[in-house]
Amino acid sequence: MMSVRNPLVSAVAVGALALLSACASSPRHEVAPAPMVSSPGYVESGRVSSIEVIPVASRPSGAGAIIGAVIGGVVGNQFGSGSGKAAMTGVGIVGGAVAGNAVEGRNKKDDEVYRVWVRLDNGAMRSMDFNRIDDLRVGDRVRFDNGQLYRN
Repeated sequence: MMSVRNPLVSAVAVGALALLSACASSPRHEVAPAPMVSSPGYVESGRVSSIEVIPVASRPSGAGAIIGAVIGGVVGNQFGSGSGKAAMTGVGIVGGAVAGNAVEGRNKKDDEVYRVWVRLDNGAMRSMDFNRIDDLRVGDRVRFDNGQLYRN
């Protein structure tokens, strides 16, 4: 069995591992209109063929986990003595990181965007993402003009 010489080193190692695992998440993708491949000033017309609601997953930034780990480490360090104190500090760090990450996740709201698919008059399909579409409906005649979608 391995003995721990310095409980503080163990606590820091556990805390670092907790912080790294809590901060690991995939990047948030920002929603932007699809780039136009046509030349500027070129107008394409068509008909809305479908409108999808796309959830954009909000990912925690990791700040909640970091703050939770620090607070948990401070609280955990108040209990026990010797190697027990180091163990409680490590448990506080991990528990605080998990709790802080959960609190941050609950406070963020998922956004939704609308993906509008248009069958152009030339037969090609084009889609763009919008934060709101007002009263745009499937079947409406539209035109793409300089990267924007307008109802005809």
